[in-house]
Amino acid sequence: MSSTASGERHEVVPSYLLARLAESGRFTKAAAAARQTLTAGRPPYRARIDLSIDENGDLVAQLSDAPNRTVSDAANTQQLPGAIVRSEDDAAVADATANAAFEGLGATFEMLLAAFGRNSLNDAGAPLNATVHYGVDYDNAFWDGERMVFGDGDGEVFRGFAESLTVIGHELAHGLVQNTANLEYQGQPGALNESVADVFGALTEQYTLGQTADQASWLIGSEIFTEAVEGAALRSMIAPGTAYDDDELGKDPQPDHMSGFVRTTEDNGGVHLNSGIPNRAFALFARDLGGKAWERAGTVWYRALTGELSSTATFIDFADATVAAARAIDESTAAAARRAWTTVGVYGEQDSATAS
Repeated sequence: MSSTASGERHEVVPSYLLARLAESGRFTKAAAAARQTLTAGRPPYRARIDLSIDENGDLVAQLSDAPNRTVSDAANTQQLPGAIVRSEDDAAVADATANAAFEGLGATFEMLLAAFGRNSLNDAGAPLNATVHYGVDYDNAFWDGERMVFGDGDGEVFRGFAESLTVIGHELAHGLVQNTANLEYQGQPGALNESVADVFGALTEQYTLGQTADQASWLIGSEIFTEAVEGAALRSMIAPGTAYDDDELGKDPQPDHMSGFVRTTEDNGGVHLNSGIPNRAFALFARDLGGKAWERAGTVWYRALTGELSSTATFIDFADATVAAARAIDESTAAAARRAWTTVGVYGEQDSATAS
């Protein structure tokens, strides 16, 4: 089974939620699927040619950055990459899951290019590869360092993961992190890694829908629970800890403030738990600024991620980097960043006043 260079897979469903589901007496099929999921363990870049008519009536061809997508089908095995079912020049296929994955890869590419001028995950036209129909009743999606991999869910608790644009944007954003700050997947750097992935997952959905920060739901994975679950999504960025509250799955355990920071040896030191704190900081920052979050707020986070950020950055390190990036825009943007980090307890009042 493929993995990242450091041996980790970045999965959208945290292991603590799958572990809780594995003990379910109500969702028997999903419990078996969760147990199975827990134990389971590039072509050349092509430019897009845009054709237009100039003022003299002449045909003008311009090269522009374009995605290079390949979707493969694992056919319910755990063998990667699987058989190619759709490539960049192909029309839509009969498999709706493959088409959804293909479109989600493109939407993420377009957001990165339009909002930040970034040409794919490595800013050099890296191919975007995905595999669908991974495993049987596989309750997760993950980035393995080279491609996105989607399970189909168990149908009782989880639907197919390729149906969620925030999930696709989230997992591809792990590739963005891998090609920039490369935040280590442990403790606070790992929680930042997860949070940045959520941020760009949310921005992909908001950009695609043309939503402002106030219009956005700030939910990650809102499409993947079935109606049997009492919950809206895997995570809420604006209100961590409120995404679900189900008799079998329990209550969303994410903290929304440093006072609730979880110290644990599980989940790589709580990377999926404590990511709620910087998640809320971004959502508050974006709402404070108003307008479209991928513009000013997203630019600040992107510049912090692609600057001089250490792979072992803590929450305060990242907060400082965002304030510095915000100040390069203007002082009011920097003040909004300081307010957001203060609200979630990363800055105290004194820290907020002196943040560089």
